[in-house]
Amino acid sequence: MDSQIRSLHKKLVNKELSCTDLVKEKLELLKPNTNNTVNSLLEDSALKLAADVDAKIARGESIGLLEGIPFGIKDVYMVEGTYTTASSDLLKNYKSAYTATAIQKLLDAGAIPIVKENCDSFGHGSSSENTIFGAVKNAQNPELVGGGSSGGSAVNVAKGYTVFSIGGDTGGSVRQPAGYNHVYGLKPTYGRISRYGLMAYASSTDCVGPIAKTIEDIRIVLNTMSGKDVKDQTTYQSEPIPENAISENGSVKSVGYFKNFVESEAIDSKIKADFLSAIEKIKAKGIEVKALDFFKSDTLVSTYYTLAMAETASNLSRLDGTNYGNRIESENLKETYAVTRSENFSEETKRRIVGGNQVLSQGFSDEIYLKGLALRDQISENFEKDFNEVDIIISPVTPGTPPKIGDSLKDPLAMYLSDAYTVGFSLGQLPTLTVPQGTTTGLQITAAKDNDELVLKFANFLKDTI
Repeated sequence: MDSQIRSLHKKLVNKELSCTDLVKEKLELLKPNTNNTVNSLLEDSALKLAADVDAKIARGESIGLLEGIPFGIKDVYMVEGTYTTASSDLLKNYKSAYTATAIQKLLDAGAIPIVKENCDSFGHGSSSENTIFGAVKNAQNPELVGGGSSGGSAVNVAKGYTVFSIGGDTGGSVRQPAGYNHVYGLKPTYGRISRYGLMAYASSTDCVGPIAKTIEDIRIVLNTMSGKDVKDQTTYQSEPIPENAISENGSVKSVGYFKNFVESEAIDSKIKADFLSAIEKIKAKGIEVKALDFFKSDTLVSTYYTLAMAETASNLSRLDGTNYGNRIESENLKETYAVTRSENFSEETKRRIVGGNQVLSQGFSDEIYLKGLALRDQISENFEKDFNEVDIIISPVTPGTPPKIGDSLKDPLAMYLSDAYTVGFSLGQLPTLTVPQGTTTGLQITAAKDNDELVLKFANFLKDTI
């Protein structure tokens, strides 16, 4: 099975390539920062780790599969001693005091972080334009957005600047930019990977997710990061996915799709035609395809943003410049808090905080927030019913194609609605993978909770089918 990680590992072991040369090559590609994907380069530490790998190989010692492989990290993950900015003014000079669990597992496996990657500030956006470092430019067309909020991570993988990158997915922030840049991006089952050390956006849907050019590389990285973590009580112990488990598709007998997604007036005509063509190709392989009923897109988007804004308002209340961040002094403590947050948060972040505080406020929480919680339960129940009927659900990743840089900033509502096909699976906490086939922005493959293996297996099947 295709794998950049395996190919590079073989070259390192056979001394066809030194780890130092590999890391230098990637750093040189990143330095021009042509696509605005770089918040900070980890050059010194990366070259030191690479030299250690080369010395180990020279001594005749064996190295692990990920050892010496350079990767990127969305700049919302703590990595001890590095600037961790969340692409925000508030944290632009903040250095992490510890390392996120998922990243530490990759470090323990010997992978080498080389870059902290540009993203929407605090994950607030669907285009990676809401950032102090400038808009991320699409890997296919620099006039278009890179997608968000993990835009820098997806573009770096697509351009070959990193072998893989670690994004964060709350409502589609790995899957949508993966689709926009024609790479694989996985939102695993909620709780499969620890969120400890990931800056919280919406804690009930935040997921750590890998982005890569091959399914096998997604599997390798997923296995490495997965597992129970005492620092994150939402985590659970999962079985590693074996390599041979995803090479055959015998277990997928039926596939479903949501009628309202393809019947929507918002969907691009070519994406719709390509999606329906993909359905026919799947049918031609003898797989039963069923049309399913689901909640309307505006209901999904409203439910997601009601809950996500409420949670981000709560999570970001800790950021006032007192313990960390860029503090702006004023006449008194109250004014200092107000000015610090007003000046250092972006317009989009402030919009989400205000919206979140509104839905949590007295007189609104019963009418809006509790209704959102009830709708989330109904969405989960709908998924349980669907997965009694089908093995897999496929869907477009987005209703439209990547917008031009600047357009999303003019129309925040349109940006929210671009998440219409991703947020439902986030609310259901389901494993969902974007694959770069089927439509101009890819396809999503979704399975029942803790069935990440089936998602990867069907992705491998689709690779040779559509």
